[in-house]
Amino acid sequence: MRKLSAWLYVTLDGVVEAPEKWVLPDDTMFEQQTADYAGSDALLLGRRTYEVFAASWPQRGSDVANADWMNNTQKYVASTTLESPEWQNTTVLQGDASEAVARLKQEDGGTITLNGSAALLRSLLKAELVDELRLFLHPVVQGSGQRLFGEGEGLGALDLTDCHAYDTGVVSLTYQPTVRS
Repeated sequence: MRKLSAWLYVTLDGVVEAPEKWVLPDDTMFEQQTADYAGSDALLLGRRTYEVFAASWPQRGSDVANADWMNNTQKYVASTTLESPEWQNTTVLQGDASEAVARLKQEDGGTITLNGSAALLRSLLKAELVDELRLFLHPVVQGSGQRLFGEGEGLGALDLTDCHAYDTGVVSLTYQPTVRS
């Protein structure tokens, strides 16, 4: 069974929208992410994140960190509107996203990395399909924008399995869903 590992940049006030506008560059953090990508053989995205990535990653060359991985890795997109993805190695998941991801997790292969895609992440957390949640908490307060969780979206407890602070003040927090007995 494959593992689903979700990554998300988030501000102190919970904003996840438009991280390209507020992410603090940190070479050590990016090196760790590169190592994490190397342990994954698939990328899962929601449609909006896919469109942002597909508009930028294919134009990046091998000299850019993670460009080869992003461009050559199998990508899955959860979307009911995307029909003909142009980015190489992209498959649109058919039907209900949670059911499609559950099927993917049953296949042979390595870790599936969900990058960004907050709405998709929330639905997969509710469906108990996320094995690991990695938040890169940036010491920034946006004040407005889409938040990771909205009012009334309680999902239960998570267990902290790793925590690392970077020199820029970014903190990597890794969680696993709490197992209830």
